[in-house]
Amino acid sequence: MIKYMLDCPNAHRFESWFQSGTAFDDLHKRGLVTCPDCGSADVSKAIMAPSVKTAKRAAMVEKLQALRAEVEANSDYVGRDFVQQARAMHLGELPERAIHGEAKLAEAKALIDEGVPVLPLPFIPKAKTN
Repeated sequence: MIKYMLDCPNAHRFESWFQSGTAFDDLHKRGLVTCPDCGSADVSKAIMAPSVKTAKRAAMVEKLQALRAEVEANSDYVGRDFVQQARAMHLGELPERAIHGEAKLAEAKALIDEGVPVLPLPFIPKAKTN
């Protein structure tokens, strides 16, 4: 069995279970998957996070904690000054050093567009100090 989150063109979102991905495709092609709110058969799969089993999740959390410890041990936390400092180092206005901090999505995208070598990290700061 597989669960999909589905969207219809009328902005309704719903979930439904299917015997398999192939079963969904077959039912969808035949117009048998419909929105429970409006009846539209023009539905599509929405983006969903994969289901992660507990043991795999625990291993993933452990690896993320180890990554966080490595980053914190080998770089300076600059908080909300991250964007300004990363850009200044890239432009040669500040000496290069390893830093980590916070940036809004648009700010991070702008750094990447400018060629600043940054990488989003998959964790939230423990405490905001800046």
